[in-house]
Amino acid sequence: MAADVFAVHGARSGPILTYGYPGSVCLSVEDEIVHGVPGPRRLRAGQLITFDVAAELEGYHADAAITTGVGVIDPPRRLLIAAARAALRAGIDAAIPGALLRDVGSAIEGECEARGFHVVPNLTGHGIGREMHEEPTVYNWGAPNATLRLTPGLVFTIEPMIVAGSPRIKLQRDGWTVKTIDGSLSAHEEHTIMISDGRPVVLTA
Repeated sequence: MAADVFAVHGARSGPILTYGYPGSVCLSVEDEIVHGVPGPRRLRAGQLITFDVAAELEGYHADAAITTGVGVIDPPRRLLIAAARAALRAGIDAAIPGALLRDVGSAIEGECEARGFHVVPNLTGHGIGREMHEEPTVYNWGAPNATLRLTPGLVFTIEPMIVAGSPRIKLQRDGWTVKTIDGSLSAHEEHTIMISDGRPVVLTA
């Protein structure tokens, strides 16, 4: 279905175009944090699923993700999604001209930790534009080396990837899917934004 929508709009899948990824979009379930590969498995009511969609159109890329429930989900899953969305909002609110890039990460981590969850430190957002992945690296925590000062026109993704348990991760045998090492639940929310003179413009709103 995603491939059909891309085709209707004259767009292409960013992951396929950039990395030869085996699917038009990434679909991650439950303890899969990112890059879950679409396939024959059946979803079950009560599970979490993350849709991570990156598209190229007329030479430019954009990237966004949302975690939602399959049918009715339990309170712990709802709280995890709420925390990921709040962390994304906090990161966007911190992305103002003159701020440092690490201020965005600090805002994300602070919101996440206040709600009892953890960011995955080695999974990050990124610059985006003519290529799917560009500089800068956008950490989800206050990385000391993230000293870039934000200026109008800068475009990047903000994408909290958070977990209910250990932030340690493992790569699956398919070579793509990244899961929590302890099987704890994960949520991932993402927008592509552009720094402007005031509040950032959310390009994937």
